[in-house]
Amino acid sequence: MEKMRAKQAPIRASEIGNYLYCQRSWWYQRQGFASENVQELARGNREHAQHGSGFRRSRQLRVLAFLLLSFAVLLFALQFIA
Repeated sequence: MEKMRAKQAPIRASEIGNYLYCQRSWWYQRQGFASENVQELARGNREHAQHGSGFRRSRQLRVLAFLLLSFAVLLFALQFIA
């Protein structure tokens, strides 16, 4: 039994997500089979990158809106002090 374990490659943490998503796909990858849908995977990676950059942009705009609103409230409050 120990000889079998020595031949098996260790499972990386990143593989756990792949296994949970699709056990068969994970097994094929472990066996060294190449994916047949390379173009679809590349398109998916591009779409995820675009979505991520849009998400980051929305967070930046939200922070900017909060800062501008805070500045406006400050200016409004200063009107009553002066």
